[in-house]
Amino acid sequence: MTLLLFALTAMLWGGGALATAMQAGVTPAPWSVALRMALAGLILLGYGRLRGMPLAIPARDRPAVALQGLLFFSIAFIAFYEATARMPSGLAALVLSTSSLFAALIARAALGAPISTSFVWGALCGILGLAIIFVPGATATGAAPLAGFAWALVAAVATGTGTTIGARNQRAGLPVVAVLGWGALVGAAASALWAMATGASFAADASVPYLVSFLYLAIAASCITFMLYFELVRRLGPGRAAYTLALVPLVALVLSALFEHLALGWPVLAGASAILLGNVLVLSQ
Repeated sequence: MTLLLFALTAMLWGGGALATAMQAGVTPAPWSVALRMALAGLILLGYGRLRGMPLAIPARDRPAVALQGLLFFSIAFIAFYEATARMPSGLAALVLSTSSLFAALIARAALGAPISTSFVWGALCGILGLAIIFVPGATATGAAPLAGFAWALVAAVATGTGTTIGARNQRAGLPVVAVLGWGALVGAAASALWAMATGASFAADASVPYLVSFLYLAIAASCITFMLYFELVRRLGPGRAAYTLALVPLVALVLSALFEHLALGWPVLAGASAILLGNVLVLSQ
């Protein structure tokens, strides 16, 4: 049963990269994120209410929960949407997977978490992998992939920072479903404000691919996967459960090759191997 939970978590999150790429088009990214997070937040809080779980957040912890929602459920998602609109979703997922490096660095600075030798080697592997994939084509492929890489890197930094704040909220003993639900609603509000501030007018996309990918992202890749992941955390502990994150970009790469015709040449395979090895080394500390 634990192995099934592990596989489902990696597959559902890995499929989220391709589903995000299917969101590009009529509806601007900030509005897509706002709608997705609003639905996810309502589902999570509704689930918590039905199960009788505590949903109140103490006043002293609300700024931290709001900050987690802003970074993790708004900035990171908007940046990843923008990345997948400019580059294959599998490559964007590889860049995003380096969030574990940023999480470890920020945890060191903010929480005093130790930096191990395995982290140093993992960081070097991650940087090497990104260089192998992106440097050769930096001048030959135009500005769009480079902009996609920059957006994916913003998503990785925001995810890593949000993860560190999430660790702080877990240490405070806050209920997981309440933090995720309220954080998602904060992310929805922040994304809507982002859209209005940048002049992104709302436009509804009623196409089947958009609606199917939207429901997948809001329900399967958000609500269900978070519940599966935290069940893994309960069974295995946070360290071993986090290894699912090392498999997510592998799933995303395979799907990108199948549906986006991403060519899995030696630079992609060698770079992906280095990045995945780096993730394993970082998560092992």
